Amino acid sequence: MKSIHAKELFTGKEVLKDRYLLFDGCQLKGISEKPEGEMLGSFEVVTPAFIDPHCHIGLVRAGEPSAEAEANDQLDSIMPGADVLDSIQMDDFGFEEAIEYGVLYSCVLPGSGNILGGRSAFIRNYSSNTTRALIRRNGIKAAFGYNPMSVREWKGSRPFTRMGAVALLRKRFDEVRIKIRKKEHLTGEEQTISDLLNGKEILRVHVHKIDDIASLLRLVDEYNLKITVEHSGDVHKQDIYDELSKRNIPVIYGPLDSLAYKVELKHDTWRNIRYLIDSGVRYGLMTDHPVIPQKNLYLTLRWFLRMGLSKQEALELITRKNAEVIGVNDILGTLEKGKWASFICWNGDPFDLASYPVAVFGEGEELLKNLTKG
Repeated sequence: MKSIHAKELFTGKEVLKDRYLLFDGCQLKGISEKPEGEMLGSFEVVTPAFIDPHCHIGLVRAGEPSAEAEANDQLDSIMPGADVLDSIQMDDFGFEEAIEYGVLYSCVLPGSGNILGGRSAFIRNYSSNTTRALIRRNGIKAAFGYNPMSVREWKGSRPFTRMGAVALLRKRFDEVRIKIRKKEHLTGEEQTISDLLNGKEILRVHVHKIDDIASLLRLVDEYNLKITVEHSGDVHKQDIYDELSKRNIPVIYGPLDSLAYKVELKHDTWRNIRYLIDSGVRYGLMTDHPVIPQKNLYLTLRWFLRMGLSKQEALELITRKNAEVIGVNDILGTLEKGKWASFICWNGDPFDLASYPVAVFGEGEELLKNLTKG
């Protein structure tokens, strides 16, 4: 047994004062008013490890030219058989910097150039290779809106309009649905689409604008799909979030602090998060790395503080709530008995820019040692 003392312990559900976090190996054993076993240190603040639920880290890599980026494959517009894990490179320096600021886990997805981009991977940022890094899968990436129709020079069937993109997706869905009804053999790619149609897989949909979300919901009704809405940066009215809340469809919001670099983000502003909060929709917060560096995930919480959330409520976004929206809350997101011993030890208030993590633990192993200001 090992113990960590926290003057303030943010559990992901509440804030406790003067408590000891107990863990044995990779598993948390509980929270106590007294230490047990080996005492490892005392810290101003301890929080759960941070989780990025939507990013492209390891695909678009620090120090490499854009021509070598692997977020999208230009072979075809619908690629359900692509596996993002096959393109992630763990020697991306972005991982090291993310760990330094407590982001220990990433859900990596293909980019948004393709209508169907392929399979996601929820990974440990601190593993030596992708086989060891993989924890589980979290759905199939899709893209609505401008992006799929902006890459007309790529290979395969490419849409020129939003209606063209949805028509291509509907055509592929219908082809597989017919084969299922006829009980014909399905290829691997067709089986992936079948899993989307029967609800075994979640469709993770890149979408920014209100009417693109409305179009997506019509497709959901037509094919009874399970989805998450990813981004929604241009949503500047509350009613579409109200509808998502009514349907219990979660939003993975962001990235904040990025430039509104295209027309479909013309209404993008941090002030839009008021509609997200007031609607009651379930939501988490992404970086979309490299759109904003993953190491800055917790810094974007300042906008939620400005909207009136408490520090605990803000930290929940990138711990408990992110774990819940991508379905890993059985192992991560909160500090409680039975969860992974993955947490961050701070020398002060995480929201103080002079503060920084002095120790980071992933599954009980200390990942950063003797970290200093330099």
